[in-house]
Formats: sequence, C-alpha cells, structure tokens
Amino acid sequence: MTRRLAQVAKKVGVSEATVSRVLNGKPGVSEATRQSVLTALDVLGYERPTQLRGERARLVGLVLPELQNPIFPAFAEVIGGALAQQGLTPVLCTQTKGGVAEADYVDLLLQQQVSGVVFAGGLFAQADAPHEHYHLLAARKVPVVLVNASIEGLDFPCVACDDAVAVEQSWRHLASLGHERIGLVVGPADHVPSRRKLDAARGAAQAMGMALPDVFVQRSIFSLEGGQAATARLLERGVTGIICGSDPLALGAIRAARRRGLSVPADVSVVGFDDSAFMTCTEPPLSTVRQPIEAMGRAAVDLLCARIQGSHSHPGELLFEPELVVRGSTAPPPAG
Repeated sequence: MTRRLAQVAKKVGVSEATVSRVLNGKPGVSEATRQSVLTALDVLGYERPTQLRGERARLVGLVLPELQNPIFPAFAEVIGGALAQQGLTPVLCTQTKGGVAEADYVDLLLQQQVSGVVFAGGLFAQADAPHEHYHLLAARKVPVVLVNASIEGLDFPCVACDDAVAVEQSWRHLASLGHERIGLVVGPADHVPSRRKLDAARGAAQAMGMALPDVFVQRSIFSLEGGQAATARLLERGVTGIICGSDPLALGAIRAARRRGLSVPADVSVVGFDDSAFMTCTEPPLSTVRQPIEAMGRAAVDLLCARIQGSHSHPGELLFEPELVVRGSTAPPPAG
C-alpha cells in the first residue's frame, strides 16, 4: 500500500496524504485532484478501491488488427482525435504476429477500468474466431462500438462501409470498360465483409447478364503477398479485370500481373478497396473504392460517447456510402 501511495503521489504531484484521502473517500480534496489520482491509479495498473470502481477512467481502448494496412492508422488518427475532443484518452492496442492477442488486450483494458472500447476491425468480423472476450465486455457492461461488419450474436453498435455498394460500383466500372471475365479477391470464408462483397459481386454479375464462376473467386489473407498469390491463380484462368477486398490485396494483384509479364492496365485492370494513403503514388495510381474514414470514425466516437453517458438506444449497424475513385489501374481489356 505504501509503495502504491508513493507512486500515485509522484505521478500526480501531490502528497501521499492527499492520495490516501482520495482512496478513502475523505473530504478536503478538489474534484480535479481527485480525478487525477483516480486516473493515475488506472494508468499505473492499480485496482481502484471497491467504493470507487463504479467510476470508470477517462480511457478508451482502441483495438486495431494491424498497422501495415494504412487504413488502420488512418482510422486511429480520426478516432483518437475525436476521442480527445470529448476529453477521452485513447489506449492504442495493436496486434502483431506472435504478439499480444485481442482477448489479452481486452483483459488489460478491463484492468484499467476503461470507459469503453472501439474495435476498428478484428475478430468480431470472423464467424469462426473466438468471441468470448466480446461477451465478457458485454457482461461487464463496458460500452463497445465496432467499425466494420460483425457476425450475428454480437449486439454492439456498428459503423461500416457498405460493402455491397462498393463492389457494385467496381463491377459496373469494369463492365462499362468492356471486361467480361472479372475476378474477385477477398478474405477468408468466415469473414463477414468478404461474404457481403462476394454476394454483391454475384448479384451485380446476374443483373448485368454476366457470370461469376467459382474459379473466378479467390480467398486470401489480407496482405500484399496474399493478393499476389490469389491473383496469380486468377490470371491462369484468363481474367482481365480484378476486384480486390483491400488496397494491399490490389497492390499484390499488380505485382502478380507484372511477374507474368503483363501490363496494368493494358492487359489487366485492378480495383482496390479503402483508398488508403499513397494509393495516388503507386504505378499506376490505383483505382479504388474510398471508405469515408472521417465520417465513420467520428460516428463511432459519437455512438461510444452516447453509450458512456448512459444512452440505451441501439442504432444497430450504420452503413456509410463509399465512392469509386477511378485512376490509372483500370482500362478497357485487350482487344481479341
């Protein structure tokens, strides 16, 4: 106890006696100092006294699946800024290969008595992944908002880009250029956004009197290397247009085409998804579907703050309209 008092007092810049008065609920301490002491307890990893545990810290967990895809740092910047404007401090939790698992991050955030958690992508979108840590958050009544489509059974507010509209825009763009053999590179079979994209592609093909055979659909992990391997298989089957579930997948598709001696877009057209940073700087600049990151991130924070303040309204899933951005990676298919 003495060591804890000393550490908290040093962190806040007050006396140990002041810290003791806060922890024991004694009068004579300003509200600002009291809040500073409680926040210091959270940051240092100490449990609050039982009588104070009902008051959560002004910390919010921001859990990202990775940082290699530029879309996630972009979401982190928007969400972190919006949280700061609300007087909340984001605690960034990023998964790395072989590093801390999402469930372990949740345990750490619960120990910190966070006010809420925003998941910007993660296991909630995969039907076959473990979801016990989400149910734990619900049981503890911690406000949670998801960014991206989630599986059934997770009753949290959700902000997502309309995957169906994104693929319809991409498909119609390639079809309008004259492409008839259009392939699709998406994520694993249990990934909900990928399922939506596949269903939309089949619907768009049918509506335009075209076909999307199973051999024109490839599943991949979300990486440049995964996109390259999946596209190599599609190119063997003669596709001339490729719609990808992310920008890194699309960059992998361009690399696969070049490895086969093909030109993008003269021989193969490629469309990405996200419009993440530097897609105007690739060669050729990438045609892609832009997610409205600013609007989505701010909406996620607004939903979270409403839940923190006690609102029980549940808007379900808010779908945001994407925008096709046509650049240099798409063109009519080669003649003949």
